[in-house]
Amino acid sequence: MSVSEEIINDEEPIVEKNEDQIAAAASDGGNEQVSGEETAVTEPTLEEQLEAAKAEAAKNLDGWMRVQAEFANARKRMDKQRVEIHQRATADMAAKLLPVVDDFERAIETVPEAISSDGWFEGIQLVYRKLTTILEGMNVKVIEAVGQPFDPNHHEAIMQEASEEYESGIVTRELQKGYMLGDRVIRPSLVYVAE
Repeated sequence: MSVSEEIINDEEPIVEKNEDQIAAAASDGGNEQVSGEETAVTEPTLEEQLEAAKAEAAKNLDGWMRVQAEFANARKRMDKQRVEIHQRATADMAAKLLPVVDDFERAIETVPEAISSDGWFEGIQLVYRKLTTILEGMNVKVIEAVGQPFDPNHHEAIMQEASEEYESGIVTRELQKGYMLGDRVIRPSLVYVAE
């Protein structure tokens, strides 16, 4: 059938496209505008694509930064918890060693003169020094008490007594030494306070 021929019937005429029309449609990207009820689908422009890519990149960057911040906060929390656990464990260990230190001190203070010059007693004193050195290495310190103002955070008052040497509210005697680990009190000093 040629281009000029038409079929005469109730149907619409069939028109064949020549090669020029086909080439024009192909160079148009295949997006022919259709009139009537159908509308053409248009590709987004390069500017629109660029804006969409920028928005997606900003969204991804924001998400990445949030994850990084959450990770940093989690690491800080874990480091803090690790330090607290270590301090608690050190304080517990030191608290268990303190009665042994007390026993050594009482034994050394009450040793009879006849035994104080023996070699084995010097060995006991060396063991005591080693133990106190270990405690110092753990950052355990003795709480100063005698001559200091009474501090309920560091001292535990057993009794009040009259004193000519100290003013009222000053610690006069120490019944049992108190110890601290850093800023934390492991055991308060048991003290007498001047009236």
